Amino acid sequence: MSTIILGIESSCDDTSAAIIRDEWLLSNLISTQKVHEEYGGVVPELASRAHQVNIIPVVDRAIKQANITIEDISAVAFTRGPGLLGSLLVGSSFAKGFALAQDIPLIEVNHLHGHILSHFIKTSAHGKHPNYPFLCLLVSGGHTQLVLVESYKKMSIVGKTIDDAAGEAFDKCAKVMGLGYPGGPVVDKLAVKGNKDAFEFAKPLPHGLDFSFSGLKTSFLYFLRDQLKDSPNFVEENKEDLCASLQHTIVTILMDKLVNASRKYGIKEIAIAGGVAANSALRSAILETGKKLGWNTYIPELEFTTDNAAMIAIVGYFKYLEKDFAGHDLIPQARLPF
Repeated sequence: MSTIILGIESSCDDTSAAIIRDEWLLSNLISTQKVHEEYGGVVPELASRAHQVNIIPVVDRAIKQANITIEDISAVAFTRGPGLLGSLLVGSSFAKGFALAQDIPLIEVNHLHGHILSHFIKTSAHGKHPNYPFLCLLVSGGHTQLVLVESYKKMSIVGKTIDDAAGEAFDKCAKVMGLGYPGGPVVDKLAVKGNKDAFEFAKPLPHGLDFSFSGLKTSFLYFLRDQLKDSPNFVEENKEDLCASLQHTIVTILMDKLVNASRKYGIKEIAIAGGVAANSALRSAILETGKKLGWNTYIPELEFTTDNAAMIAIVGYFKYLEKDFAGHDLIPQARLPF
């Protein structure tokens, strides 16, 4: 008998619902909130209100697109954290109500585990996944981590940022250039046309496998300030080269640590995950480095790099097989431990 999992993701500003049958993706719907763009970042109160409006229509469409009925669903998995508390409350409350109404199990999922295990989602175009143990470079707007993954439930952080995340560095530098929010995709698009060697920025390399992006961000800001004193149009005239140099610096920092981690642990199964995993330069660097060092590399499909419910559903599927269910007294946590 098939196991069908409904996944609910509402950790930030995207409301998502997905249906998975035995690891195979049947549907993955995402409703993106555009209201935050004018503020240059996510406004928590607006995000939670939008989730309340979107969640029922998104779930309904996901079920219909999967061509199943509500009665076919074996369990509902939801993001418990980390994330914005108000947003998490909407998703968790809906999941609890749905599970109660259908008398099916409730499964809690760590959002970060979802990103890492998104590689195990099967689609018609993708069925390849890492072999355990593997190293995963998890990079997003809020997190930059190197994770040693020994099984779906045994993961350990071996390196992390000591200040800003990589995605945060992209967004903040893009903001001061007037490129809008989110900045990462815009920087990536402009960088393709620029010269990565045009400018040089700081590359903080803290001890061990940890990352740091605060120094890079600061050096970038001071560099722009100095240039704008003499040339008010400096950013507009050089934005493609600025983006290319910035992106190259960030990717170099990430890759240096990933190579060191691979050598330290003797692991050549290498994966990336998270929103920054959509960056074209990072994806190319992983593939090129993998060929040189004999890695087996795993890059997620673009739809699984951003926050999505398919990754929540796949973790829910693995937990369902072991009957790892949650109680209805469980509360979401904005800072859920890894």
